[in-house]
Amino acid sequence: MEILVALLSLIGLGSGATLFVIRNLYYICQPSEVLIFAGSPTRTSDDRKVGYRLVKGGSSIRVPLLEQAFRMDLTNIIIELKVANAYSKGGIPLTVEGVANIKIAGEEPTIHNAIERLLGKTRQEIEQFAKETLEGNLRGVLASLTPEQVNEDKIAFAHSLLEEAEDDLEKLGLILDNLQIKNISDEVGYLDSLGRKQQADLIRDARIAEAQAKAESAIQTAENQKITALRRIERDIEISKAEAERRIQDALTKRVAMVTEAEAEIAAEVVRTQADVAVQNERIKQVQQQLQADVVAPAEAECKRAIAQAKGEASRIIEDGKAQAEGIKSLAESWQAAGTNARDIFLFQKLDVLMKILAESVPEVEVQNVTVIDTTTGNTAVNLASFLEQLRQTTGMDVPKLVRHLSGDKPDR
Repeated sequence: MEILVALLSLIGLGSGATLFVIRNLYYICQPSEVLIFAGSPTRTSDDRKVGYRLVKGGSSIRVPLLEQAFRMDLTNIIIELKVANAYSKGGIPLTVEGVANIKIAGEEPTIHNAIERLLGKTRQEIEQFAKETLEGNLRGVLASLTPEQVNEDKIAFAHSLLEEAEDDLEKLGLILDNLQIKNISDEVGYLDSLGRKQQADLIRDARIAEAQAKAESAIQTAENQKITALRRIERDIEISKAEAERRIQDALTKRVAMVTEAEAEIAAEVVRTQADVAVQNERIKQVQQQLQADVVAPAEAECKRAIAQAKGEASRIIEDGKAQAEGIKSLAESWQAAGTNARDIFLFQKLDVLMKILAESVPEVEVQNVTVIDTTTGNTAVNLASFLEQLRQTTGMDVPKLVRHLSGDKPDR
């Protein structure tokens, strides 16, 4: 820049010179490219001396006669890849089709490799270099993988290819942005048979998975039902516990209420009973007084009267006894005084009483005449004699003899 400034000062730039500088010496770098001014030695980031300077994203002025400007495009390059009859591991030839996105490196130190190897090359030439490099790497990767590995996991295959090609492309100053495998085929039908086998395996796995899914669904359903049933049982248990607790509380409350009510009733009854006791005491006194007046006093009077009557009766009995004793005593004295006739006199006295009794038992009749009939000719005399005999046998009293004794007749010998 110092040389340019000195040159412009020597020439004495005017408006025409300014326009010339802008048109031929002033360069603007687009974001998708890099400017390379060859002829000015500089040092790289790794302290390596090169004979050019780089401008990326900006502008710069080319030194006339000392520098030459080059543009390098950094946009993506799409490369169609197709490798035919590439032998895989196991000797099976495969055909692989893919697409890759590459670009020239825009950062140090890889950009220096691009400048050294690709500067001045057209995009077609760069694309061809990259394609040949990628196809070589693709064949190398296929040789290390079996057809099953290549066909089953295309993403892993592409990743392996990226790792394989990265170093080779970096040496060219290129960067592999993306790589997609579009198709893998073979002419001997190995992949088709493998595909049918895989399809059968897939169907089998699908059926197994479906059966497992149904079994797991049934198990999960049963488990859910068990959990639901357990939760329902737990809920019912909790409800029962709550209901039992509520009933216990209700029972306790009712018990307290009933006890309180019973205590109140008992207290009221006690008060009422106490009041009734006083009333009953007064009533007892009244009844006692009434009993004293109605029963006890008359009973005492009756008792006194009975006692007096009993004393009177006893006195009368005593007097009667005394009189009877006196009579008996007199009778005994009379009996002794009568001597041998005492017994007949006693019997005669008794006969008088007996005759009165017999006479009372006979109906009253009027007797106009008394006829005595001889015992030998009349029935009446027979009956009277029979009566006197019975009297003698039962009482021991001989009436005819007694009559004769009383009349002074001597008894028959």
